[in-house]
Amino acid sequence: MQIIVLYLVTALVFLGIDAVMLNKVMKPLFEQHLGDWLQLPIRIAPAAVFYLFYVAGLVYLVSWPALKNDAPGQAILPAAIIGAMAYGTYEFTNYATLKLWSPQMVALDVTWGAVLTGFSAWLGVMIVRALPI
Repeated sequence: MQIIVLYLVTALVFLGIDAVMLNKVMKPLFEQHLGDWLQLPIRIAPAAVFYLFYVAGLVYLVSWPALKNDAPGQAILPAAIIGAMAYGTYEFTNYATLKLWSPQMVALDVTWGAVLTGFSAWLGVMIVRALPI
């Protein structure tokens, strides 16, 4: 039961924060560089598949062990590394293969992936630790 709550809390934190960043920062940046290449509105189904599996992997590999060890700080660095790897795979592949992709997009999104993932894993553990379950 606790791992399900951890998944749901982490997903809510991650998706809530990322939605703000995507709309306020990343969308304008991507529109500036990609223009009409951008898919608007976005395709929700593929995005949902990625996010649901991404958070599941994050919880299984990082957050759950940190919660079991009662060490929320233990989640930050491994989660940030996963975030940099996942977002970096997307960004560096696109930068390598698409001429409109910019180094600014790569740097911002890889950094964001690391920070968001590390913070979400840590906060998810902190919240579940505080719950009476």
